[in-house]
Amino acid sequence: LSAVAVLKDTLEKRGALAEIKARIRAEVFNALDDQSEPRPPLSHENLLINELIREYLQYNRYKYTASVLTAESGQPEVPLDRQFLAKELNVVEDASGKSVPLLYGILSHFLHGGKEESTHNTLPKVSLLNYPKQNLIKPPTERNQK
Repeated sequence: LSAVAVLKDTLEKRGALAEIKARIRAEVFNALDDQSEPRPPLSHENLLINELIREYLQYNRYKYTASVLTAESGQPEVPLDRQFLAKELNVVEDASGKSVPLLYGILSHFLHGGKEESTHNTLPKVSLLNYPKQNLIKPPTERNQK
């Protein structure tokens, strides 16, 4: 094998190659991002949706994807406060639900909770009870470190 092939194989085995490729894509995107074409104004709804997606991406350690989302959307660099986001979305969280992204709880509500509820005005409730086990073993990312 050539030195390049050995290096590539070593980086793949360490899991670093995928991270390097993602980083290169993010840097290329930033370099090519056309600043001369103004972005449309970020609506309140898009701000909230983008934040839900960013929280999900960071939780699952898709950090380069999250950085591209932030750059492309014009989302503020500092994430919105989790309590503010839950309040804006009228989400009621129990203690266990706070360790996973709000998007999981919202999805769980519509997949499971909506069928069990008798009223149509029930707020989404974020709880760990309906999450697959693989989502629970990942630690939540550190929020609001900036």
